[in-house]
Amino acid sequence: KSFTFDHVFPSDTEQEEVFQECASPLVEKLVKGYNVTMFAYGQTGSGKTYSMGTALDGSNILPEHQGIIQRAIRKLFAGLQERKEKNPSYQFEVYVSFLELYNEVLIDLLNPQSRENNKKGRSDLMIREDTNGQIHWTGVREVQVSDPDELLGQLQKGSLCRTVASTDMNIVSSRSHAIFSVILKQTGIENLEENKENDDPPAQKSLTSKVTSKFHFVDLAGSERLKRTNSIGDREKEGIAINGSLLALGNVISALGDESRNVTHIPYRDSKLTRLLQDSLGGNSQTLMLACVSPADSNFMETLNTLKYANRARNIKNKVSVNE
Repeated sequence: KSFTFDHVFPSDTEQEEVFQECASPLVEKLVKGYNVTMFAYGQTGSGKTYSMGTALDGSNILPEHQGIIQRAIRKLFAGLQERKEKNPSYQFEVYVSFLELYNEVLIDLLNPQSRENNKKGRSDLMIREDTNGQIHWTGVREVQVSDPDELLGQLQKGSLCRTVASTDMNIVSSRSHAIFSVILKQTGIENLEENKENDDPPAQKSLTSKVTSKFHFVDLAGSERLKRTNSIGDREKEGIAINGSLLALGNVISALGDESRNVTHIPYRDSKLTRLLQDSLGGNSQTLMLACVSPADSNFMETLNTLKYANRARNIKNKVSVNE
């Protein structure tokens, strides 16, 4: 069986090459005012967290091993500073949020109180849809940052709070889905000249444009077979929840990408994961799926399933527009 993808990288590919080929064009789209999403999918232990850069101890990683998020952030701030130097009236603000979906419960990793509230049965985090069909996350803490180091500090702070545990297939297995979002708010002032018929100098008018765009970096927990991870107790419950939300994600991808089925209903509400990613999957967002596979023969079935999953996702076509 053959599969068609936009890029294929062997296992010895450098992180920089993956970033330049896949993520760099998305950063440019973000600055132009488009919503963009990048999510890593694959079996447990296939390198999703490494590729995305949401590892627990991100500060001690060598520069050549830094993930997509770290490289994207440095490119973003360099581009924004360059714009500001060319146009002094140009202003920008950058905010970050970091959500975890653990056992179908939303946790704000940048708000220490969030986990405690969930234990008490109180959650401030809600997923709402406005009249235009846009998805909004209410109650999420957005932290303003002014430079790459401050932003990456927030990433590390959130990563340390993320739920990980050891299984037979991965010593530091992510037990939750994580969504790290960068929100860019840009304000530009353009001077417009209003020409009059007489010889008076042209009247000066200014046009202020405000654009808000978002980049969602999604690190999905790995799909896993319980008989191979030998999970029991809490690990087993986590594995079932992970597989359940990934199944819902697969159903949404199938419904969106399969033109022959003529599906009118897209099952976004089957899981909080698909509800969170509704705009990214079938709305106003340019989305890239990074499918991570293992080269080991013992993982053949999981690798085949991942390739089928990604092949279906490639059939989805989104209409994107600038968020003015």
